[in-house]
Amino acid sequence: MHQINLNDRLYQDVQRRAAKAGFASVDEYVADLLQGDLEDENLDRFFTPERLAHIDRAAASIAEGHGLTMEQVDEELAKRREEWLRQNG
Repeated sequence: MHQINLNDRLYQDVQRRAAKAGFASVDEYVADLLQGDLEDENLDRFFTPERLAHIDRAAASIAEGHGLTMEQVDEELAKRREEWLRQNG
């Protein structure tokens, strides 16, 4: 088995991403990323059980009417942009 060295900051970033994606270790996460990169662009590896559950919850929430229309999104983004410009010049 071979070893790859990462600086502390990068390792911590990868460790957070691995945990968020549902991997048991940084090694498993990095190996999965590399394997996916070496194979055809198959996106299945990104659809972990946790992510699929999140997608299902979001779809159910939208189906219940808790989503936003594109017009509402545009209005909210415009409002936030104006506020940001006011605060940041």
